[in-house]
Amino acid sequence: MFGFLREKIDNFKQTVSNTAKSLVGNVLESIDSSEAEYSEFALDDIEDTLISADLGVNYAAELVDNLRSKKDARPSELKNYLKNEFKNTLAQTGSTELNYKDGELNIYFITGVNGAGKTTLIAKLAYKFKQEGKKVLVAAGDTFRAAAEEQLNIWSVRAGADIVRRDKADPASVVYEAIQKAKTENYDVILVDTAGRLQNKFNLMEELKKIKTVIDKQAPEALRESILVLDANTGQNGLQQAKVFGECVNLTCAALTKLDGSAKGAIILAIAKEMKLPVKLIGVGEKMEDVKPFNADDFIDALFS
Repeated sequence: MFGFLREKIDNFKQTVSNTAKSLVGNVLESIDSSEAEYSEFALDDIEDTLISADLGVNYAAELVDNLRSKKDARPSELKNYLKNEFKNTLAQTGSTELNYKDGELNIYFITGVNGAGKTTLIAKLAYKFKQEGKKVLVAAGDTFRAAAEEQLNIWSVRAGADIVRRDKADPASVVYEAIQKAKTENYDVILVDTAGRLQNKFNLMEELKKIKTVIDKQAPEALRESILVLDANTGQNGLQQAKVFGECVNLTCAALTKLDGSAKGAIILAIAKEMKLPVKLIGVGEKMEDVKPFNADDFIDALFS
């Protein structure tokens, strides 16, 4: 048992090792911990390093301003200071457990830009729910990219899930059909795929609002999560994406894909700070099993170990 836990912890440390280096390691290396107090030069260095690690300008400035205002702040205590601040930031977003209700229909509304990893995340979630014995239906709501629908169909078959797809159809009508099918045939889960064409922001936002309206009218009590999928490598661009999608969809959480190998995992903290949006899922590899629930304590421990 303990060997399994140790392996799990070590694997997660490896997953976030590049982020730990850029966010924590480089900051600690930028100061002389033997000094009695922070110099202005050292504080500027800390701020610059935090910004470079994709923590965000405002958040980095706030952390350094707090140090500047504390008369008893010591460089030797920087590690503990950052660890506590990061832990508090994640705690303020609430639970990181994915909402699910047994014996009811559960709808997961998946959004994000093209290329963020929505399709593979949906497939991995479908596989996860199927492994738990759930009846899963995928609604292919990105109807204007034939390749997207075909890819989703292939992944759904591989995961053992059913799919509703209608090439070139109105995405909202596909979601409507999926909800009716799920109600009639007693599905446990609907995973709703959506387009992510940010180059035409207005049309995309209207499309997402229309889908949300269909869900609200047909099965409002079934909507468990509105999930924003973010590529961990996009860094601060991920925060901007969260703001755009948050304008039209009541986001409840984020899923971070491609976290393994990324040095920009600090986006988890940035969106928690700026938007109070929890990360609930992380993608850590290419296998069907490689979508994991996010645990804030494990993340912080891995960053600072």
